[in-house]
Amino acid sequence: MADGIIADAGERMRKAVGHLAHQFSTVRTGRASGAVLEDVKVEYYGSLMPVTQVATVKSPEPHLLTIEPWDKSMLGALEKAIQSSDLGINPSNDGNMIRLPFPPLTEERRRELVKLCKGYAEEAKVAVRAVRHDAIKQIEREEKDGDIGQDEARRSEAEVQKLTDARVSEIDEMLKHKEAEIMEV
Repeated sequence: MADGIIADAGERMRKAVGHLAHQFSTVRTGRASGAVLEDVKVEYYGSLMPVTQVATVKSPEPHLLTIEPWDKSMLGALEKAIQSSDLGINPSNDGNMIRLPFPPLTEERRRELVKLCKGYAEEAKVAVRAVRHDAIKQIEREEKDGDIGQDEARRSEAEVQKLTDARVSEIDEMLKHKEAEIMEV
């Protein structure tokens, strides 16, 4: 019984770390990446769609993204969606595609992005710790109900703690790499 709880906790912790990796991928660094457009939605035939699902996004050079919609009538809507997003980038529309020039980040903006990433990492740690708390409560409930013995309960709790420590250190490592990537000039 306790092995199932541990496996479930491990899976939920992996999902929290995976979500953090996704959040980090949307944070703009010094170079252009199509991942920054994943959360930008554009209206397409009455429904909101991610930009990456209605257009081809390319990065021909490190500080430029090009967005070529599959339907040319989408150019205006794409441009408006990018302008209203919080990217802080002015798109230029040439009638065929949209160009997004990424200006170099200022020192102040880099520090803001690092602060944002630290917030994301802290949210992920809180999520991992919440999973640990749930798992330990389940183990204690099973011990109280007599489904598992005291020794197995202590062993299982230690296993859950090991999983938690591993995920928290993984989050710290991811944050360190992202911080270095952002601060790189």
